[in-house]
Amino acid sequence: MRLSRRKLKAFQANRLRRERARLNRAIRNTESARSRQVDELKTNPTEFFRQILGFEPTAYEKQLIEFFGENQFIAARWCRQSGKSWTVSALLLNYALTHPDCYIAVVGPSWRQTKLNIRRISYFLRRLPPNTYLKPQRTRLSFPNGAVIEAFPNNPETIRGPTLNVVWWDETNFTSNDTDLYDSILFTLGTTDGKLICTSTPWNTDSLFWKMCNHKDYSDFARHHVTWEQAQEPNGPLKKNILDKIRKQFGEDPARWRREMEAEWAEDQNTWLPQSLIVSCIGTVKNCREDLQPWDSDRDYSGNLFCGLDLAQVKDYCVFSILDRVNDVLFLRHLKIWSQPAKYANVLGYIKTLQDRWEGFQKIRVDFTKEGPSIIQDMENAGIKNAEGVHFSVNRKSEMASLLKQRMLNEKLFYPHMVWEKPYRSDLCSELNVERYELRKDGTIMLNHPSGTFDDVFWSLALGVYATVEMKALDLEAFKLG
Repeated sequence: MRLSRRKLKAFQANRLRRERARLNRAIRNTESARSRQVDELKTNPTEFFRQILGFEPTAYEKQLIEFFGENQFIAARWCRQSGKSWTVSALLLNYALTHPDCYIAVVGPSWRQTKLNIRRISYFLRRLPPNTYLKPQRTRLSFPNGAVIEAFPNNPETIRGPTLNVVWWDETNFTSNDTDLYDSILFTLGTTDGKLICTSTPWNTDSLFWKMCNHKDYSDFARHHVTWEQAQEPNGPLKKNILDKIRKQFGEDPARWRREMEAEWAEDQNTWLPQSLIVSCIGTVKNCREDLQPWDSDRDYSGNLFCGLDLAQVKDYCVFSILDRVNDVLFLRHLKIWSQPAKYANVLGYIKTLQDRWEGFQKIRVDFTKEGPSIIQDMENAGIKNAEGVHFSVNRKSEMASLLKQRMLNEKLFYPHMVWEKPYRSDLCSELNVERYELRKDGTIMLNHPSGTFDDVFWSLALGVYATVEMKALDLEAFKLG
């Protein structure tokens, strides 16, 4: 009986070894077949996208493929959610596989933005056989043929160093010091006669991207324009119900609909913070000696921190901003937006956690217009220190908004390029551009925002800046309009 069991065990082990060998051969054969398919299709980007990467290119994506193949300079002006980052990511991967030893750079308003695009390209690697790429890194993708795709920060000096074959400049219209960066890109492409593809939704007209898309001096750019009408189903990814929601949200802000969904330049003349001013304050190595990145709430930091808390529960959003004062310059380090309905117990718990983790806050200015002084008492009971309430009167709001604008004009406030999907889809630049003003006959400034939009981020940041000064009336003559 014992002998039989040993024979049975030996039989099972041999059988398992044979089965494993069979499976390994099947895997190798599958990978080999997949590699041959990649080699056959990579010279045809449309079929490569369809059969290898697993998506059917739209008509406007096919046109961009043609533009990329036929032109050295491309300016792609697409509406939001039309798939521009997805498409260009696939294009660069295809280019890397078909051009041995090429060096491809990804740049944008911030290094964080470019690293996100590297992640998008990495997503497509899952569709390729393992022998066609090396182990992905957070900022760099390498291939056995010597090709490299790498993320770079928004720093003209860093871009100027390497010799590049292709540069993808994402969100071009939201990039501060765009002229300096463009000069460096041209310098590094000069020896390879390489390609530059610029992608963005429109923002300010006094920008390089506007010139790329409109000015005669940039007629060597192939210009590609995609609106919501071209990108809606079944011809694109935009769903009708989502479009209806966006149209309703932007109902009283036609300029934003025109920018984001029609991909045309537009700005309300009564906007408190002009678009060009907003984009100039996106922190980079060039303008503030630091490529600003938001602080992670789970990590330890320290600084001279001031905060703004704009409270809301149901109709609006509760937003908490943290600024770091370094040599009289303010840096936005953290921005938290709570989903509706916001529970104040959760809000106070979050603030208390960061206070303890980040070695305390110098001051927290809180909008207590609705809640009254009791919210300050609740914060003190929760162990939150240095909280101070602000009543949002007409004069106090104009005082805070004027201080915010002054700091930006004087290059004393910088923030990261921030985009978020939850609790609602938006970005910091658009949120700062939402506030409108009206100058009354008595000289007071009335501030408001279009229906369907939110100004909670604007006021949270304004409160944070206001926390750095004593709460007293400012000389508003210093902020004359015109």
